[in-house]
Amino acid sequence: MRIDIPDGQDPIGHVWGEMVPGIGPAAANFSLAVYEHTTLGLREFEAARLRIAQINGCLFCLDWRTERDGQKVEESFADAVEGWRETDAFDERTRLAAEYAERYALDHHGLDEEFWKRMTARYSQVEIVELSMSIGSWLAFGRLNHVLGLDAVCVLPKP
Repeated sequence: MRIDIPDGQDPIGHVWGEMVPGIGPAAANFSLAVYEHTTLGLREFEAARLRIAQINGCLFCLDWRTERDGQKVEESFADAVEGWRETDAFDERTRLAAEYAERYALDHHGLDEEFWKRMTARYSQVEIVELSMSIGSWLAFGRLNHVLGLDAVCVLPKP
């Protein structure tokens, strides 16, 4: 870890709560809201989330699988996300979610009219905003935890 944690303290609780009490809890609530209030399908949600995890290198995020109603994506899903361009395991919405996450993180200036034409043909404006906010959350907080060396001890925040 790159942040000193007092003996006996939970690293995530200390950094996200005690160190910056005016920011950390709000960030944790935003992070949690992405999971609690999503309207996106599990596969498209996980495709975007895992693509950001792969880009960030966040250990926790790479290992985490979102569960809904007792369902998780299959074990091979992460490999399919990494190869989103070629995989036959994805429908068009799932492929677009992985592509959008990658381009959002690595080339947001390159999101051209051709991309938006494909995106708006498959996603509503509300879904695009939700996906954008979710990707922003994962990009920011997964990267924060990885950069500070917290990703090996990370847990999803409590409300």
